[in-house]
Amino acid sequence: MSLWRRLTGRRRGPAEDAKRLYDAVVAGARRRGFYAAGGVPDTLDGRFELLVLHAYLVLRRLKGESAAGDIGQALFDAMFLDMDESLREIGVGDLSVGRRVKQMAAAFYGRIAAYDEGLAAADPKPLEAALARNLYGTLGQAPAALPAMAAYVRTAADTLAAIPAARILETGVAFPATPFD
Repeated sequence: MSLWRRLTGRRRGPAEDAKRLYDAVVAGARRRGFYAAGGVPDTLDGRFELLVLHAYLVLRRLKGESAAGDIGQALFDAMFLDMDESLREIGVGDLSVGRRVKQMAAAFYGRIAAYDEGLAAADPKPLEAALARNLYGTLGQAPAALPAMAAYVRTAADTLAAIPAARILETGVAFPATPFD
């Protein structure tokens, strides 16, 4: 029996839990409806933004949960290790990868602040503005699907909030259906 299991009574360690959560984040962000009917650009930027949005939702849910332990940091690490590997796969030079990953991490932290502010407001406008700026920023203007996307983000946050953290860690996370599927 591993030291981790003896200390926590759990079968897996934080890295395994984080990898499973990251896989769920990726699956949530890759749903076709976001790109087709939802108007998110099917580009590297659009995919990055959806990935960041879904990772944010999971991290937001686990924040401050003692049952989550170091999972938040492990999830962040898994996500940015994947970003590093993806940049290398698409041919970004080794000397540029570190700088690009740092830029992506800074963008991620900016999204956290914007989405936290948007979800804290009762009025949907701040969340819609954050999504328009980030998720749809490369389009020049947000598509008609913006209010539906903001409603999805709020529903996803509420759905995740209703799931006990221990259950998320044990069974993973499934995001709610999108209005675009």
